[in-house]
Amino acid sequence: MAQDIPALQGIDVVLYARKLSAAKTEPGHLVPYQTSLSFDPQRDSDNTVTKSGSVATTSSLETDLEVEFVNNWSEIADQLYDSLFDQEEMEFWIIYRKRKNTAGKYFAFYMRRKVTEDSNDNDPDDVSSRDTTITVDYGPVRGWTELSNEQESQLAYIFRGVGVIEGAAKDDGTDGNGQAWSNTDNGVGIEATDAPSDKTGGQK
Repeated sequence: MAQDIPALQGIDVVLYARKLSAAKTEPGHLVPYQTSLSFDPQRDSDNTVTKSGSVATTSSLETDLEVEFVNNWSEIADQLYDSLFDQEEMEFWIIYRKRKNTAGKYFAFYMRRKVTEDSNDNDPDDVSSRDTTITVDYGPVRGWTELSNEQESQLAYIFRGVGVIEGAAKDDGTDGNGQAWSNTDNGVGIEATDAPSDKTGGQK
């Protein structure tokens, strides 16, 4: 039975975020270049010894969310700074991109909170990196979320031709008059005798 259950890989668990104030105007954004994502919901428990026996107590749910990523100047990377500096409330989704329900929606945890720490490392022989920490005060709440074609394309690169995309994107490799690579394409090709040219006949 266990062999029929897919194992979850860390690379398939990703973080999306958005300013709460922008919920009516823009979708959630994938945090680019994630290298690590830590999600730690927990309840502290304690036992009080009485003359009638021990009494167990548990605290309220506490969750720490931490994402490490290569530093960049994407909109959402800057908004994480806004949350820390200006106390902007944020929404966060941890999305499991390999787990869907029968309606085609992705399994996700949803949370809200402000960024509480954002550490930036800039070693001379490595890329600049950030380590952003959020202490959650709303959620986590489990559910299923739909991703737009654009959001799905952020998760998996799909080949496209250079032509104009006509109608709704099919994301099957044929958009833009393209053709996705297959294993049978290994070693296939003919020499092109003419360089690509623009419509006016000038070579590019």
